[in-house]
Amino acid sequence: MIATVPVFNLFGEHRAWPTPDLVHCESIEVRSRLYDWHIRPHQHTGLFQILYVRRGSAQVQIDGRRDVLQAGQVLLVPQGCIHGFDFEQETLGLVLTLAQPLLNKLAVALDGSAEAFSRPCHTHGQGEGSDTAAAPIGASFDAFDREYHGDAPYRTAAMEALLTTILVWTLRHLATSAPAHPVQMRRAVRHFMRFGDLLDVHFRDHWPVGFYAAALGVTAAHLNVVCREVGGRSALGIMHERLLVEAKRSLVYTAMQIGEISDALGFSEPAYFTRFYKRATGMAPLAFRAAAVDGGGLTGG
Repeated sequence: MIATVPVFNLFGEHRAWPTPDLVHCESIEVRSRLYDWHIRPHQHTGLFQILYVRRGSAQVQIDGRRDVLQAGQVLLVPQGCIHGFDFEQETLGLVLTLAQPLLNKLAVALDGSAEAFSRPCHTHGQGEGSDTAAAPIGASFDAFDREYHGDAPYRTAAMEALLTTILVWTLRHLATSAPAHPVQMRRAVRHFMRFGDLLDVHFRDHWPVGFYAAALGVTAAHLNVVCREVGGRSALGIMHERLLVEAKRSLVYTAMQIGEISDALGFSEPAYFTRFYKRATGMAPLAFRAAAVDGGGLTGG
C-alpha cells in the first residue's frame, strides 16, 4: 500500500518548498475548500505537521486508525505517516508544517523529545466550542499566525518560542489512546530522511552527491533513485533547494549584502551565487528582495 500513497511537500503540491522559512502556516479552510473538504490519504517526508481545529471537526485516518478531531484539539502528524481527513464543512483552524531540521532543533530544547514526535497523536477532551481563541492553546496558535504573516523584529525567535509553547502544551495534553509505537518507514524513506539530516548540517560545504551517498553507505546512483522516488527530485535538486531556502531567508529577513550571503552559503564568489540563484528562481537575488519588501514574490521559483 505504501508504494501507492502519494508523497507531497504540502497536500496536492509537487513544487519546491514554498516559503523562505523552515515552517509553513496556513488555515485549514484555505486548502480543504479546494478539495471539497476531503484530503485523501497521503504522506510527507522530512515534514512534521501540527493541526489545530478552532471550530468544526474532522474524521481522521492515520496509519490505518480512524479517529475524530474536535474543536480545541491538536493533532501531531510525524513524517512518513499516512494520513487523510474528512473535514466538516467550514471547519476553521490552522496547519503548521515544520521542516524536520526545525523540529529537531526544538526537540533539543524540550529535553530531546524527538521520540515523542515520532508517533501520530492528538490531545484529549472536547474543545471549548467555536470560541477557543481565548484558551491558552488557541491564543498561541493565533499569535504564531500573526508572527508568521508579519515582519516584526525578532520574528524567527518569536515563532520558535511559540512553536515550543504549542508543543509543550500538546505533549502535556496528549490523549491516553495515543499509539504506542513509532511510525514504521520503508528503507528508502529512512535513507531520504538521513540524507536530509546530513544535508542540513553540510549544505554550506557544497559536498558532491557522492559524499552524501558514501556517508549513507549507498551509491550515488541509488541515492538519486531514492530522492526521485521519495522527494520527487534528484539529490542535486534537493541540495540546491536547501541552499535556496537559506538564501531566501537571508534575503527576506536580514539586511545582509549579497557578498555576505554568498560567503555564508559557501559560494566562492558573489557572482557565482547570483547566477545560481537566478538560474533556480528566474529572479536575481536583489530583485527577489525588492519584491518581498513590496509584499510579493516570497515563494521564488
